[in-house]
Amino acid sequence: MLEGMLERMWERDEALARHGFRVATFATALAQHLDAPPEMIDRLRIAAMIHDIGKLRLDPLIIAKPGPLNEAEWHEMRKHPEHGFEMVKGYVHPDIGGVLLAHHERYDGVGYPFNRAGTDIPRGARILLVADAFDAMTSDRPYQPPMPIAHALSELEQNAGSQFDPNVVDAMLDLAANGRLRPSGAVKIPA
Repeated sequence: MLEGMLERMWERDEALARHGFRVATFATALAQHLDAPPEMIDRLRIAAMIHDIGKLRLDPLIIAKPGPLNEAEWHEMRKHPEHGFEMVKGYVHPDIGGVLLAHHERYDGVGYPFNRAGTDIPRGARILLVADAFDAMTSDRPYQPPMPIAHALSELEQNAGSQFDPNVVDAMLDLAANGRLRPSGAVKIPA
């Protein structure tokens, strides 16, 4: 089933699929750095690869829009975690579905779809949010050119405790300080 979902993503939106693979690399490295259990790391890797699968139910013009979204478009965009959850429930481990559903919840409780906060957000979703934001900032997107890694790390640090789990941001900063982050989703695995 997972292979079919990934194929569908590649066929419909190659950039979205590539983003999922880069985010999976970052999320896996973060989870390992945070000493997450192996089964959590495996489930998080899968969740990260398909975290935006719900966007396949959205108008492709919204996804590829080169400028800011209007209020109605944002309303639609914010539905993608729920769409993704509905698409995968019953086919993947419940932890994977839970991460998909919560991957836009913010640490301060003003995320979506349920305004969950802090440790009420699944740990995998808190890790995924940092990995997703980092990749979005450092990748070429229809609405912005890529930021330098140092700038993206600064953005994460400035939003630790509000948008992002501070422990996960600290882990990302550690990965960068140890020279383990690379452009385009590459993470250097220590020997």
